[in-house]
Amino acid sequence: MCRSIVTLRGEEPATDDEVRGAALQFVRKISGYRAPSKTNEAAFERAVDEVSAATQRLLDGLVTPSRARQPAMARSRVVAREKARASIV
Repeated sequence: MCRSIVTLRGEEPATDDEVRGAALQFVRKISGYRAPSKTNEAAFERAVDEVSAATQRLLDGLVTPSRARQPAMARSRVVAREKARASIV
């Protein structure tokens, strides 16, 4: 598992940027490219788009019982998002 990919399931829905970022890290990991060559760029971007779409469908389809605890990594994602917002202001 790529350590850069965070858990996106939690009380607060993941943003489009968070979903795309996780998809990008996944495609980078499995392709071995941080930045693909011009020759491979279209295939790389298509894969990121497809993984993003599949990820969003998964998150939209998950049902979490009301008493279930939020994953620890999802809580840290929310905290990181709040810190980023605070540093912008």
